[in-house]
Amino acid sequence: MSGWDEIEALATPDIREADQKRDDLDRLVLRVFNGEDGQKLLIWLRHMYVDVPIAVPGTDPSHAYYADGQRSVVRDIQARIKRARNL
Repeated sequence: MSGWDEIEALATPDIREADQKRDDLDRLVLRVFNGEDGQKLLIWLRHMYVDVPIAVPGTDPSHAYYADGQRSVVRDIQARIKRARNL
């Protein structure tokens, strides 16, 4: 290969490999959070980062962006658990 062929080969990753990596990570997250301790940790994470106001009067507005980022991590964990249960 030379020229554009090499570039096109880099630009078109095997989607099956990406899907398999995602599924493997989803299963890992399910294993970690599936037990009693994992459930307690997930409840705590939701309590600390999801079930709280995202913006509080008197705080810097940039705090809302930071808080939303924390929420997105917890929501990603929850979404991965749900996907892994449906595999």
